[in-house]
Parts: sequence; C-alpha cells; structure tokens
Amino acid sequence: MPLVLMCGLPCSGKTKRAEELKKYIEVNKAKDVHIVSDHSIGVDRNYVYADSRREKDIRGTLKANVERKINKDDVVILDSLNYIKGCRYEFYCVSKSAKTTHCVIHCELAVDTASAWNKEREKTEQYSQEIFDALVMRFEAPDSRNRWDSPLFTILPDSDVPCEAICDAIFDRKAPPPNFSTQSQPLSSTNFLYELDKITQDVITVLLEAQKTSVPGDQISIPDAKDKINLIHNYNVSELRRHRRQFISYTKTHPVNNTRLIANMFVQYLNNSVQ
Repeated sequence: MPLVLMCGLPCSGKTKRAEELKKYIEVNKAKDVHIVSDHSIGVDRNYVYADSRREKDIRGTLKANVERKINKDDVVILDSLNYIKGCRYEFYCVSKSAKTTHCVIHCELAVDTASAWNKEREKTEQYSQEIFDALVMRFEAPDSRNRWDSPLFTILPDSDVPCEAICDAIFDRKAPPPNFSTQSQPLSSTNFLYELDKITQDVITVLLEAQKTSVPGDQISIPDAKDKINLIHNYNVSELRRHRRQFISYTKTHPVNNTRLIANMFVQYLNNSVQ
C-alpha cells in the first residue's frame, strides 16, 4: 500500500502531523499504518548529521526499513527530514517498484519559528545550532512539478492535516506502472554486471572530458543516451564515483533485460541526484 513521505525543516512538526494522519487512516480507513522514523531506529541526530557518511548510512537504513514494510495492505509513513530531492526520488522509485502510490507532505515553517521550537525541546532531543543551521542551508523544498514530489501537500503550522485529500491521493489514485529502471527482473545475461560497470564508467569519462570545454548550464550529450546531462556545476571525480556506486548498487538488484538502456538510466539518475 502507499508510501507517505514527510518533508520539512528540522522541528517543523513532521512527527505530530504523521501521528495525526496515522490515527485518521486507522480509524476512518481501517488500514494498518507503520511509521518509520529517525527515532524508531535510534538516531542520534547531532552525531549522524555532523558527518555525510553517517548520514548516508542512516538514509540507507531508513530505506531498507521502508522496503521491508511496504506491502499490499498497509500504509507506510516515512517521518524523516527527506530534505534532499535525490533522496525523495529514491523513495519514489521504491514505491513505483512496489506498484503502489506515494505522496509528499511538506510541513512548511519559517526558519526562525523552527529554531525556536528546537530550543523548546528537551536537551536530549535538540539539534545543536550548528547542525540545525547546516540542515536548513541544505534543505531542498519539494516541487509538485517533479513527479517524485507529486502529489504534494503543504501544511502550514496553523492549518489542519488534509487527511481526506491525502487518502484520496494514495487510495483512489492508480499507481504508476513500474518501468525498466524500477522493476525487479532476473539478470538478462551473464555479462550484465560487466556491461553495467563499463557503461557507467564510460558515461563518467565522457562527462569529465566534456565539462573541460563546457560551462554550467550546458547540456552534455552521452553516447547511447537519449537524455542529456544538465551541467549544474563542474563535477569532481569523487562526487561522480559516489553516485556511480549508488546507481550500480541499486541496478544490481533491479537489472534490465536490455543493457542499451543503462546509459540513459544513469544519465537520468545523475540529473536527479547530483547537486
């Protein structure tokens, strides 16, 4: 059943809204609701969000928990920051692979108010000011024009959760069909992993070479890819290698029958993930 992504600044009311939606669905729709959250897996926020590697590991743990709980009967609510659009895109792919619907709930709140709410928490539950400021700076607000952020429900602090509208979106809307990039399939050939490794490395090589004579804003053509890479900034090798590892890890468990699709899939992944 559906996946609901909570999204917002630290201390913007996500947990309270998630609990309100959970109660409404259980009472009015007779569905079981599972909330997966930083708190449910024992995250020390000031420790985790101070280090990009630890933060990445926690996002992986949250994703694994969501994947385990998604089924044909229950609703899963992910109560976390979900402040990176590439992360929201990954969860969109998770729901699509599970052949179910999803939506995003953005708890919109002024930074000053969120900061004040943070300071009102018990000391053990507070973000340090340094971590709070860093997360605010990195926050990428959802945009309903992006398929992974749609349907999008924005909730202001003085407004109620539009529970019925959310239920209409996740229960009455048809789930998008899984495509080659999200549908789990058997390995199409014994050399799939070799082709996956080679093609993604070729894409990186072409991109690194092309950006030497390009400027931010240009679009870079990649052999065997229909889409082009949007050059937002000059990408360094370590950044691209990290995204390549993530893409390979995902595609190993969701292989495609036609390896000629890999280059374009990787281009789409980079456009959605690289910041």
